[in-house]
Amino acid sequence: MSGQIWATDSLGGYMYSLNLSKKLRTALQPMLKFRQFCDVKDASQQGKKKGDTFTWNVFSDVSTQGTVLTETVTMPETQFTITQGTLTITERGNSVPYTGKLDNLSEQPVTEIINKVLKNDAAKDLDFAAHAQFNTCLLRVAATDGTSTSAVTLTTNGTCSTTNNVAFGKGHVGAIVDTMKERNIPPYSGEDYYAISHPSSFRTMKNDLQSVQQYTTEGFGMIKRGEIGRYEGVRFVEQTGVPKGGAADSTTFSVWSGTADAWNNAKSSWIFFLGEDTVAEGIAVPEEMRGKIPGDYGRSKGVAWYYLGGFGIVHTQAAQCRIVKWDSAV
Repeated sequence: MSGQIWATDSLGGYMYSLNLSKKLRTALQPMLKFRQFCDVKDASQQGKKKGDTFTWNVFSDVSTQGTVLTETVTMPETQFTITQGTLTITERGNSVPYTGKLDNLSEQPVTEIINKVLKNDAAKDLDFAAHAQFNTCLLRVAATDGTSTSAVTLTTNGTCSTTNNVAFGKGHVGAIVDTMKERNIPPYSGEDYYAISHPSSFRTMKNDLQSVQQYTTEGFGMIKRGEIGRYEGVRFVEQTGVPKGGAADSTTFSVWSGTADAWNNAKSSWIFFLGEDTVAEGIAVPEEMRGKIPGDYGRSKGVAWYYLGGFGIVHTQAAQCRIVKWDSAV
């Protein structure tokens, strides 16, 4: 069987050894961040028995703007359009089977350990799935001519046409914020946008800002996990779960190909700038731990995590997109 057994040390036998430490230790886990930026306010409406498709309406502005009225002319009339966003509810999960012999002979709590490693696995998988939808955003920016430290070039087709050859710095922040404001992208929270990426992608900017007061006393509370500071109306969040390079498998959205690569010039990596209404999450069954019904007269056991839901980017038209990605052609 594939799973935890007593007969193989690395799969279970080590869980009862002479002078075994009583402290439970697991492998290092990244701090996961993308899912916290998903909109789940509608998730409770999905529930069970409602099919595998979750939809939401997006309402446009009116087609003709209001204007001055003339007393003898009838009131103008206009209209707006409605488009629908859709995500598909899918099953996600993983399990670790183990033998009754391992459970009976192990000094350490088998189910407690399996629960912990599976919870870590569930968090990573769902964060990858959320990121895959963020990465479908149509708005991409890069340093103008690939080298500018204060200007950016925007594309609106989901593909970056400029090769970035400069580290991300504080000058780019202002240019990106100006672009977002002029596209009427609403702030994510209060008056602030959010940006999320790897610690090394923010390093040059953080060095630039060492002498800048990033938070006022009144606003110092870090309201998102991994938040490191605020500048130009942007709150910056570090993450290490999603690698710098590679691409998500189009079916599972959690299997990564390629290697972690900070683009060819190794000076930066992707950064997502977020306004309000980014990615929706529809949940039919929230992630939960499940125990396997013992088989073979109690000799075959197991624990699994299970989730029934899905993620989908909310706005699929460039004019309405709320996510801007700092990107590069390579």
